[in-house]
Amino acid sequence: MAILQHSVPDLFIRKATCIDSSILMRLAKITFTESHGHSAPKVDIAEYIKNNYTIEQIEKELEEANNNYYLLFIGHKAIGFSKICINIPHNSVDSINIAKLERLYVLKDYHGLSYGYQLFNFNLELCKKCRQDGIWLNVWVENSKALEFYKKIGFRKIGEYSFKISSTHSNPNHQLYLNF
Repeated sequence: MAILQHSVPDLFIRKATCIDSSILMRLAKITFTESHGHSAPKVDIAEYIKNNYTIEQIEKELEEANNNYYLLFIGHKAIGFSKICINIPHNSVDSINIAKLERLYVLKDYHGLSYGYQLFNFNLELCKKCRQDGIWLNVWVENSKALEFYKKIGFRKIGEYSFKISSTHSNPNHQLYLNF
């Protein structure tokens, strides 16, 4: 089990397992709504959550070998999570040994306290240990906080992606890449 201790005494990160599926489901529903809830009609957001954040769906994803979920805790309270997938190539990047950061979320009450950066750093180090050459991700074009965060770290735009929220709504996303 991977654990990383940071400067906050009770802050730690550990790999999620199927036992954690209810924690992940709860965090995913809250953080997705906090970050994307205003990006589409409520009915479309509800459809996305219903289709993607169930115990069964989370457990299915946890069982897939290249999916790595990590939980971020302060003491006993889970405040965020990430999902990183190893060896997921992108057609705009020459290397096949790159990771895709599919999710990196921290509860809104903990924004601006560097927890997201610490969780990102943990994933970055994991990618390097797995001999990845870089990391890519999708980010909603109107998520200015996330875009600023990733650009500050050194990501560059490599493409566009239409993120399907529901059967009737999609959000435009930038695809970003960080070479190690």
